[in-house]
Amino acid sequence: MEFKYEATVQHGEDKTEYVNLGKEGISVAEFEGKKILKVAPEALTKMAQAAFEEVSFRLRPAHTAKVAKILQDPEASDNDKFVALTLLKNACVAAKGVLPFCQDTGTAICICEKGQQVWTDADDKKAISEGIFNAYTTKNLRYSQIAPLTMYEEKNTACNLPAQIDVEAGEGAEMKFLFVAKGGGSANKTYYWPMTKALLNPKNLEKFISDKVKTLGTAACPPYHLAIVIGGTSAEMNTHTVKLASCGYFDDLPTTGSEGGRMFRDVEMEEKVLHICQKTGIGAQFGGKYFVHDVRVIRCPRHAASCPVSIGVSCSADRNIKARIDENGLWLEKMEHNPEQYLPKGESVNMAPAVEIDLDRPMKEVLADLTKYPVKTRLSLKGTMIVARDMAHAKIAEIFDKQEAGQELSDIEKKVLEVVSNHPIYYAGPAKTPEGMPTGSFGPTTAGRMDPYVMRFQSKGASMIMVAKGNRSQDVTDACQKFGGFYLGSIGGPAAILAEQNILSNDIVAFPELGMEAIRKITIKDFPAFILVDDKGNDFFKGLL
Repeated sequence: MEFKYEATVQHGEDKTEYVNLGKEGISVAEFEGKKILKVAPEALTKMAQAAFEEVSFRLRPAHTAKVAKILQDPEASDNDKFVALTLLKNACVAAKGVLPFCQDTGTAICICEKGQQVWTDADDKKAISEGIFNAYTTKNLRYSQIAPLTMYEEKNTACNLPAQIDVEAGEGAEMKFLFVAKGGGSANKTYYWPMTKALLNPKNLEKFISDKVKTLGTAACPPYHLAIVIGGTSAEMNTHTVKLASCGYFDDLPTTGSEGGRMFRDVEMEEKVLHICQKTGIGAQFGGKYFVHDVRVIRCPRHAASCPVSIGVSCSADRNIKARIDENGLWLEKMEHNPEQYLPKGESVNMAPAVEIDLDRPMKEVLADLTKYPVKTRLSLKGTMIVARDMAHAKIAEIFDKQEAGQELSDIEKKVLEVVSNHPIYYAGPAKTPEGMPTGSFGPTTAGRMDPYVMRFQSKGASMIMVAKGNRSQDVTDACQKFGGFYLGSIGGPAAILAEQNILSNDIVAFPELGMEAIRKITIKDFPAFILVDDKGNDFFKGLL
């Protein structure tokens, strides 16, 4: 047989609109008759810094247009429209460059293709890391990276490093980049299944996809850009492809396969999966049509004995930005700087009014008020909430351990038990506070990570009202029914507008050493939320997921 080579990944024309950042650090030389692009480390640092500064505050125009489209769709639910309108308003706040779109400013990821005729004479990963460091330490972004000191001891690195940086060889005299600020909730919704050839028929595949997309839930802040990858020469190739596909990196693939084994997009299957997602009723977090904006289904070559399948998403904070370096300088993808143009003109979107709930009352009164309304009711909260997420919950559990063991509690430990019993608990961790503002971007984190604590805490009269994003386990529903508690869903994603318009104060109550995971007290007004789990055993997501 004659040797024939065909690239597995075949990109089409790059129609991305770029902005030039200058030519400093870029020069051209010649070696053996070929043009050599020389890139100084400082240029790599500048590119990475500019990318993360831009993508933390501004989104792609195409993404923003898809959010705006929801408001014009007569089939969209009121809750779909409310989420979409809030996300657009949040984009307007974030675009000012002070408050990031989402408080989880993500793990910094850089995918780089370096042409064979590019010479940097440096540690590329180090230079890129310095740019990431600069962006996160000089802007109002959050440090989310945790360094393991031992198997069980950890410490925040306080600069958001290390980053994930992948550099691979390519052709030519240019460098191409995809920079991604990947939030934890979105990253956690990457799923992998080692399937077989038996999956590859229309009946089995469509049922498989229908079942699996529901497992995504809403914790990663829909509407999603959904990616499904079928096949792959290895598990890691499959999951790497799904991550890039969710970022739009493979939108320009061919739409047919070949005997050489090239990857392709199955646009017919994409349309089928889009309809599957619309029919789930999950909607843009609180019921409706817009569980996803769009779908990418990528078919890959595979080993005869395996058919890997993975699913991944890019969330409502679609923070992906392309870049390149060539002889004409540094080029960064043009993002949307004027999201105001997408807001509805004239009258606001017609929606039923929210129910106002005053949290500055005895807990029993607030619970008695909430029990009047069914799940899916939209609320407007005002008053005081306590902020506590993963590490804080672990600390609270330790305090209960001491109490049960009959040990003396410190004054601060007594204070913690008092506040978590008398106020709703907001699962969140803010970004850095801009000068002159009460708080930094401050949206909800994924509720499910706190599920193991709920039964115990509510049995002791604590955490009776929880505010966060995403669906919960049956244990939480059981606890709320048994002890009279509620879980309220906050819109995942619009952290900037919450900081600017809804959170009036932000004070640390305990454990300042935990940084963004410290226990805090916040004062809020007009804070949007939905009843998702009530005291009667009703769960909004039951039957949907």
